[in-house]
Amino acid sequence: MTKLNKLKWVVAIAAAFFVGTTFASKVSAATINNDYALSSNQGSSLRTSNNVIIAHATAVYAPAKNVAIYENREWSNTTAYVQYVVGDGGKIYRVGAEGYQAWGAGSWANANAPVQIELAQTYDQAEFRKDYVTYVNLLHSSAIKYGIPTTVDSSAWRGVKSHLWVTNNVWGDHTDPYGYLASHGITKAQFAHDVKYGFSSSGNNVNPTPTPTPKPAKPTNKKAVHVTYALHQKGKQWLNPVKDFGSGSNGFAGVPNSVHDMIYIKVNRGSIKYRVHTKEDGWLPWVHKADKNDTVNGVAGIKGHTIDGVQMYYTTPSGETYQQAYYRSQTTQRANYLGTCADNGTVAGYDNFAGMLGEPLDRLQIHINDSSKY
Repeated sequence: MTKLNKLKWVVAIAAAFFVGTTFASKVSAATINNDYALSSNQGSSLRTSNNVIIAHATAVYAPAKNVAIYENREWSNTTAYVQYVVGDGGKIYRVGAEGYQAWGAGSWANANAPVQIELAQTYDQAEFRKDYVTYVNLLHSSAIKYGIPTTVDSSAWRGVKSHLWVTNNVWGDHTDPYGYLASHGITKAQFAHDVKYGFSSSGNNVNPTPTPTPKPAKPTNKKAVHVTYALHQKGKQWLNPVKDFGSGSNGFAGVPNSVHDMIYIKVNRGSIKYRVHTKEDGWLPWVHKADKNDTVNGVAGIKGHTIDGVQMYYTTPSGETYQQAYYRSQTTQRANYLGTCADNGTVAGYDNFAGMLGEPLDRLQIHINDSSKY
């Protein structure tokens, strides 16, 4: 087949790419805009093997029409173009010829993909929804037309593949389209489901994911938990204990711009364990009691040794609403509190301990709850 005849054939089948498939009864025909299609003497003349359909995202927030114009104009300079660009509210722009190699994802993918599809990026959620339905249906129907499985990113070497799959399994450094899809709330699992089954002409899932029957909510049994704690000022004495936290000088344990060497912590229900890190000793053993008169088992720290880190873990009594310790600290060398810590690791970046190793801890705040109150 000459390339000119090939292009005429592609235009004919692309204009009604849903016809002749098992999906045809479920979707309306899509209109293909051929204004920016490469001419008969442009693009690759190499045929593809029909093993994969490649899903891309453009990585730029620009109209799909502009992307198609750019690929049409610069294909030989950038050596980059695909068969279709989807966007602008569900429109499809053709650039390369189906069944002939495009230059979109490296030599292996280009040689094995009769169709590669770019999804243009938009911040508009309503526009994205139209684009997404068209994109998914074009991926789905293209796979069916070429006898390719509609499964997404499986371990098999045939199917619909993201550019990320090509990177992970063949070559490259691209990760699209998942970052963009995630920005609009589409997970990898949702994308795989949608491509496998496609959407109806109304934009609804043909085979929607079953919604699990919600389990009856258990009644809450949240109890007020109060935490009392105090720091010992190095070379001086125990400071007055603090209950929970607040504002002003009574809202934290410690003395600003001072060094501390021991601490005790206790709660009115449940249990708490705690330990400290000192500049001289590193992390010391966990302490389960709170007795300032028992400097061996009732407090964390060693008299005369500088505390620069604190770690704790609260255990909720059985049958009660889960709660945890939220705590934060300052150091003598920094203004303002460091990040909040949560004892179960739910606050990104500050879950290991409160403090900054090497910098004396000068004040500490703690409270027990089911969410942070700082």
